[in-house]
Amino acid sequence: MKIMGKKNMLLAYSLAALCVTSTGIGLAATNHWNDASLTPAQIVKTQLSNKTDWQLWKNNWDKIKTDYEQVSFAPGADASRLNFGWYSKNSTNTAQVRVSKNKNMADAKNFYGTCEKGTIINDQQYYTNKVEVTGLKPEQKYWYQVKIDDQWKSPQEYKTGNPNNFSFMYVGDPQIGASKKQTSAEGTFQTQDLAARNDSYNWNKTLNSAIRQHPEINFLVSPGDQINEPAADNDPKKIQLQEYQYAGYLSAAVLRNLPEATSIGNHDSMTTGYKNHFNVPNPFMEESSPTKAGHGYYYTYGNVLFMVINANNYNAADHEALIKKAIAAYPNKKWRIVVMHQDIYGSGLDHSDSDGMLLRTQLTPIYDANHIDVVLQGHDHTYARTYQLSSNGQQIPDFAKFKMGQSGQSHEILNEALKDKNIKQNYLAENKCYTIKDMQQGTLVNPKGTFYMSSNSATGSKYYNLLPLQQDYIAARSQTWRPTYSVINVTADKFTINTYDAMTGTPIDKTYSIIKD
Repeated sequence: MKIMGKKNMLLAYSLAALCVTSTGIGLAATNHWNDASLTPAQIVKTQLSNKTDWQLWKNNWDKIKTDYEQVSFAPGADASRLNFGWYSKNSTNTAQVRVSKNKNMADAKNFYGTCEKGTIINDQQYYTNKVEVTGLKPEQKYWYQVKIDDQWKSPQEYKTGNPNNFSFMYVGDPQIGASKKQTSAEGTFQTQDLAARNDSYNWNKTLNSAIRQHPEINFLVSPGDQINEPAADNDPKKIQLQEYQYAGYLSAAVLRNLPEATSIGNHDSMTTGYKNHFNVPNPFMEESSPTKAGHGYYYTYGNVLFMVINANNYNAADHEALIKKAIAAYPNKKWRIVVMHQDIYGSGLDHSDSDGMLLRTQLTPIYDANHIDVVLQGHDHTYARTYQLSSNGQQIPDFAKFKMGQSGQSHEILNEALKDKNIKQNYLAENKCYTIKDMQQGTLVNPKGTFYMSSNSATGSKYYNLLPLQQDYIAARSQTWRPTYSVINVTADKFTINTYDAMTGTPIDKTYSIIKD
């Protein structure tokens, strides 16, 4: 097998873009996508082998997509904890994970959790298992094992980080299966199943590249849309397809060793699949309008308080209550970071001037009042970062008529209303609820306001165009039609973000840093 050279890879991607430019520009959902068949000889580490090419992946896809018992593990309530979640065919009185400092699992410590009825897939009842591991020390190598269907799985390595100086990978909408309806270089029309096959393979590529280029990464943050099929009507066939996509997403080899802090995207929000697969710390059970996928949650790592908003719930009071509860629990954490799916400050054509900002007028003053430093967003499949923004302090509408009976995945009332140009203009005008507090670039010291980021697709399963006119709050934006990821480093007094082309590791933007005394 041969690894395709960087020059040839760039040529392949460029040709793909050139082939579709004539039909992609000006449309919300473009024909740009990341076609794995363009580079069939490129090898990548997957669960199959360390040298998996496209043909080997295709040959084994039916086995991968039906392995619903893939394990997810997430950052726990603090850096000394991990949260595990997985499906099983068999029920058990106590779900089990064991942890050791030795690969042979000598002197392993057992941890126990819950096992409850979960998703039914193809008439098979699966159970959802959740276990919290505690007592992990900083900068240590551990091995863990998960017991599934009465069998211990192979030990997996995990290294804890330094909570006082750590890095995490921030990715946008992997959305496994979103390349549906495209046609590959092999001439294959992408059904949802074949799209999931393509996007899962590319998910491995991005994660492997990121870890190879930045081995300092301690965990992953995904602001939602892990999968594409919403299965809104809970049709069994659609549930099965959604589970193919979750299996493809969770199958990534890197995710055996890298915890992932996910969020609920609009495509995740309509079924219980998300909450059955992922075990989040401190779920905000008080949420008055939760989605079927579950709740927002919060956790800490070092001196950072992460608050993960379920923005598919249009009740902003719920999100304010979560933020206040998290801050009350950790009032002295120096950095406050919100993660949410919908981009209330983005620049993509499909969402940033419509449903994406439906919560902007309410969340902006909430973030001000609670001194939020950074908001990490997804949803828009484009790259954008803002200046430092705050609320303008004016009386602002909450667009309640557009939210009644609606959610992140179901916003037909707003869509229909915005077809009227006058309503659209008024909607845009009323959403100018912000003040640009600081336009400096590079390294800012004690800036006022909040910094917002929107990430492009991490797999290239789907890309959107940028809005023709760049908003005044946007400091930088781009659409490269290639998968990207960001690396965020946080120390006691500094936050730094860099964003890279996933395949080459080349930065796509300048470094942005915030220093807080």
